[in-house]
Amino acid sequence: MLPADDHPRRYFQTFYMPTSAAVLRGLPLLSSLPQVTLEHMAQHSTEQAFAKREIVLNKKSQAQALCFLFEGRLQGVDFTSDGREVGIYFIQPGDYFGEVAVIDSGAQPEFVTAVSRSRVVFIPKDLIKPILFAYPKLAEVLCMNLAVRLRQMSAQRRILGLANPLQRVCAQLELLLHTTNGQQFVRNAPTHQELAIMINASRETVTRVFQLLQGRGVLERDGNDLRVDDPAFIHDVASGRKDPTKDAAKP
Repeated sequence: MLPADDHPRRYFQTFYMPTSAAVLRGLPLLSSLPQVTLEHMAQHSTEQAFAKREIVLNKKSQAQALCFLFEGRLQGVDFTSDGREVGIYFIQPGDYFGEVAVIDSGAQPEFVTAVSRSRVVFIPKDLIKPILFAYPKLAEVLCMNLAVRLRQMSAQRRILGLANPLQRVCAQLELLLHTTNGQQFVRNAPTHQELAIMINASRETVTRVFQLLQGRGVLERDGNDLRVDDPAFIHDVASGRKDPTKDAAKP
């Protein structure tokens, strides 16, 4: 159950509109499907806009559709027994979500919320589920992505087991790193609050860690991204081999 008092999520008026075969063709999971299949799916699919902090999927709801993020960014979240919010994963444009409940016809295992204004495409479960298993390439991609998600969640549990919040921040950043032309980035970097709920820390703690890392020249803001100039430092702190707070205390 969601905490009742001062909960940050609010419902907004949203709009529904039909989608097109061209939009579906641009989604990586569906790009290899025949045009006739895409056109048939488009006739039965809808697009919906969500405001920041709006719930896209409710935990324990029954799957009605496989969802694709067309624009914006989403986050999978859950709540502890005492009402604390815990971030689990991020969803980027082109990604699909809600697949677990579609595959096993069970309940949605966590909440999915919008962390920025977002547009989501919904393809009805009864339409998409047979297609997922009729095309071996789609089934392979589905299985591979489920394996990636499982590994990410295992890594997330290990991060939460770290006692030092500085380690947790660095371990989370390391998990989000992507390499482009030899330079490492955290693309579309999460806010301090979004990072905080993923590592069970306060926003103020995350801000202090960022100030320390930026002061040492480890990372810099680059538009919506974070440019990591010293990934070895991030790795050493995350693994416990280096503690810059103790280094700073040395004469």
